[in-house]
Amino acid sequence: MKERWMLTAKKADFYGLGERFGLDPVIVRLIRNRDIVGEAAMEEYLYGSMKQLHDPHLMKGMDEAVRIIREKRDAGKKIRIIGDYDIDGICATYLLYRGLSRIGIKTDFMLPERVRDGYGMNCRMIDEAEADGIDTIVTCDNGIAACEPAAYAKKKGMTLIITDHHSIPVSEQGTPVLPEADTILNPHQEDCGYPFKELCGAAVAYKLVCALYEAEGIPSEESEALVEYAGFATVGDIMDLTGENRILVKEGLRRLNHTKNIGLRALIRENGLSERKIMAYHIGFVLGPCLNAGGRLKTAHTSLSLLLAESEQEAAAIASELYQLNVQRKTLTEEGVLEADAQITENGWEKDPVLVVYLPDCHESIAGIIAARVKEKYYRPTLIITDGEDCVKGSGRSIEGYSMFEELQKCKELFLKYGGHPMAAGFSLKKEHINRLRAALNENCRLTEEELTPKIMIDVAMPLHYISEKLIEELEVLEPCGKKNEKPVFAEKNLKVLGARVLGQNRNVLKFRVRNTAGCTMDALYFGDIEELLARIEQRYGPAQVESMLQNRPNAVEFAAIYDPSINEYRGTRTVQIILRSVTL
Repeated sequence: MKERWMLTAKKADFYGLGERFGLDPVIVRLIRNRDIVGEAAMEEYLYGSMKQLHDPHLMKGMDEAVRIIREKRDAGKKIRIIGDYDIDGICATYLLYRGLSRIGIKTDFMLPERVRDGYGMNCRMIDEAEADGIDTIVTCDNGIAACEPAAYAKKKGMTLIITDHHSIPVSEQGTPVLPEADTILNPHQEDCGYPFKELCGAAVAYKLVCALYEAEGIPSEESEALVEYAGFATVGDIMDLTGENRILVKEGLRRLNHTKNIGLRALIRENGLSERKIMAYHIGFVLGPCLNAGGRLKTAHTSLSLLLAESEQEAAAIASELYQLNVQRKTLTEEGVLEADAQITENGWEKDPVLVVYLPDCHESIAGIIAARVKEKYYRPTLIITDGEDCVKGSGRSIEGYSMFEELQKCKELFLKYGGHPMAAGFSLKKEHINRLRAALNENCRLTEEELTPKIMIDVAMPLHYISEKLIEELEVLEPCGKKNEKPVFAEKNLKVLGARVLGQNRNVLKFRVRNTAGCTMDALYFGDIEELLARIEQRYGPAQVESMLQNRPNAVEFAAIYDPSINEYRGTRTVQIILRSVTL
């Protein structure tokens, strides 16, 4: 796939700020590229702590929620928490369950089943709550769009507290549409004074627990100990790692690395991470997917039971089950991606600006993951459709410049149901409408060739001879990295290849020895599609040059690279090397 490499060029006094904070000017440039402007903002970015978290009472509805919950406790009423089946919903439910139980409330929880219930609270759950003698429902990570179930609960005389973080629905006239509830905690409410709006559902739940503990006179150390679950969910729900979220994740990771939660320790151990420093990456790509696998392929109650486990034996058994479910999920995903890829190739859809692929046997819970993977490969808005009980269901993932929700609206007559936002959507329709949907989306699409070419924003065009162990160690101040605080992107062109060889038991590493124009030589490791890269080199330079390169003989091969600097430690010797993210010839 062609890429456009573009250099970020934001200005600041890099040397002056570097001297002020004791950092290499390159580090200051990286921080400035993340839209951190001025000394105060940089101070918070580097040293923000629990003290910088905003007062929970600034959130609209917080004091009312605390008052209602304490009154219900004093009256001996039962409270049920209704969460969601993903990482955010699971962590939010755990936080509320721990918090309400701690202040003496008779409480339990219910999580929806993805296929049977779909997202969030529904009327069936209200009926079950009534049958179980529940007086009050507290939602978390859902409820802000549940107008019908909320009205149903109020009609039955229940008290309803909604805690959520999703966008507020609006009417056709553009006015907010809020569910009927006794109080709502959601920083996106128009008149909510909470300064930071991008909290995840578990972080909103965490704020409620903090306010409850404060009202009950419980030491702040107890609420602070729960921040690891808010931080875990913030990464798992792919929230922006800026402002307060950055603090929640940084503080959460600090505690997660010494967690007292038996279940999390078992999950870390099951994934072979006991001797590793847990980073945001491990939440996003190792631990988090295991928690999500419960809600995808079985039930989210399995994942929540891990967090609530009371013995090492119980925790180990659940962690093993979730690990195996995630292995199964990965296998199903790989099979789905291969099948989607085959359909695209066979039907000549590679040039379609919008990809619509029907995978009838795909598990509907992984359609979104497959859509994301296909989108990454082809850099096209992608919709994956699979069979449901009485219709077909789909998940879509988009690219910058294409609002998937708006485009679905243009052919809304084809859908039984649809919803979403610019970058992702979900929908259902009749099977016979799939081809019409593909045609309509492609006919309506106005994406240009430039917009269908992925852009890679380079932070620093950094020559190899500038890299040092000290600089690599300093890069850790950027952690935790994730959405809106991405890992830095470095690049250098005119790298002359001195030799290369394929390594690894599965021949899955291509190790180059490269030299830049200043004469600095270094190892460069490539973990991508080796056969594809060698084929590109052969197409550009010819088979003889590839053979010479692989025999470490003089050759004509050179390339430009986007890379990550790293340290290789072998038998007590430490050397600087680079990991190649992308190569252009």
